[in-house]
Amino acid sequence: MIAEIPTVAIEKVEMWQNTSIIPDENLAHRIGLVPIMVDPALFEFKAADKAYDDTNSLRFKLHVECSKKDPKMQTPLNINDVEEEERIFNHSNVYSGDLEWIPIGDQAQRFKKNPPKPLHDDILIAKLRPGQEIEMELICEKGIGKTHAKWSPVCTAYYRLMPDIKLTAPVEGDDARELKALCPMGVFDIEDMGKKVKATVAAQDKCSTCRECIRHDKFAAKVDLGKRKDVFEFHIESLGIYKPEEIMICALDKLKSKAVHWLEALKHEESLL
Repeated sequence: MIAEIPTVAIEKVEMWQNTSIIPDENLAHRIGLVPIMVDPALFEFKAADKAYDDTNSLRFKLHVECSKKDPKMQTPLNINDVEEEERIFNHSNVYSGDLEWIPIGDQAQRFKKNPPKPLHDDILIAKLRPGQEIEMELICEKGIGKTHAKWSPVCTAYYRLMPDIKLTAPVEGDDARELKALCPMGVFDIEDMGKKVKATVAAQDKCSTCRECIRHDKFAAKVDLGKRKDVFEFHIESLGIYKPEEIMICALDKLKSKAVHWLEALKHEESLL
């Protein structure tokens, strides 16, 4: 469902000049993955037989040329960091923030308060040295992750069943300390009972199911390592304009619409019998 949530991404690259060490196709691929900060609901999907216009596309341009700040200075053989590069050169690093939006149609008025731009300004696109130049125009379209990963609003989305860990028999004394030390995630803790201590399950949600706690014969019969079937965690890592909770809501809406579609299709089939 997440793969069908629309976003806006760079689809066409008109390369006018590229004298960097990055081949044209690699450079186009890198820049195509830069997330664009604009609401996709404000655009239409571009039909194959329709030209680009202000309703279905955005345009950016990128024109950067590297030069020495002091033309008489000899270029060092070894440059150790970005700070040194920027001290010696102009535009030695090409970032996503160097993209310049070109309004078309009535976009200048429509997006006056919130102009389209890259989501982050510090995404490194290429490195240049004096005399090297990049000049291109970029066309953005609305699309979905099912078509290409550049339109995907997430980098990862996964779920896991919540752990269900129980101690079936008391684990006390040195065994309790050993059990606590065995778990790298800190699931177990020690409870002071006065003259003795015993192990307890303190943070079962941290369990990664590494099974270290049951590899030792001493604890294999005392630790019940399971999963709850009715509780799970769902993780979404956003990399675009959507917040994770917005992605979840949109995905559920897509799932609901598909369920309704197939329910109506089944009812229609039953009516024909």
